[in-house]
Amino acid sequence: MQPTIRAYRPSDLDAIYDICVRTAASGGDARGRHSSDRLLGDVWAVPYVIREPEHAHVLDDGAGAAVGYILGTADTPAFVEWYRSAWLPATADRFAGDDPRDADLTAVHRNPERMIRPEFAAYPAHLHIDLLPEWQGRGQGRGLMAAFLAGLRAAGVDGVHLGMAAENHGAYAFYRRLGFHDLEVPDSGARFVGRDTSPLT
Repeated sequence: MQPTIRAYRPSDLDAIYDICVRTAASGGDARGRHSSDRLLGDVWAVPYVIREPEHAHVLDDGAGAAVGYILGTADTPAFVEWYRSAWLPATADRFAGDDPRDADLTAVHRNPERMIRPEFAAYPAHLHIDLLPEWQGRGQGRGLMAAFLAGLRAAGVDGVHLGMAAENHGAYAFYRRLGFHDLEVPDSGARFVGRDTSPLT
């Protein structure tokens, strides 16, 4: 069976959690870094598939298993409002402990407004894309991005942005090849890029 890119299904949820934690350390494995390996997914992946499954696509290994994903929101301010009003209450018990390993992630989780910056005004959508290591470098990330951009165009969205750890040079090179350009965001501690939603060339 050949790998395919398909729409997210609710049955992919556990795989989304797994892919997220196994790629969360600048593309590397972050299992064991927090009190639960699912907490990273609760911040960086799962809220998107819960709220906007229409903008979530997975790389299927050909046997039904998700081995990569692209997900995001078409409207960052609206997503932030939902995160604050719905997702924080829904996940409060998961972030209620006092394990010091979770402190930084919990702080990020409880501040969804960090996603809104004036530099992103022309790029209202944002995304996250992750593939398991053995599926990287095969052109599948490009296919996932093409599917995501097509969905944004269909929704009438003109621009998209994303952020990454400043030291994730491989990811940065990948986005540059796909037509993303630098967005200068002062005092962010991360690197941000953006592009319009035109098809990849």
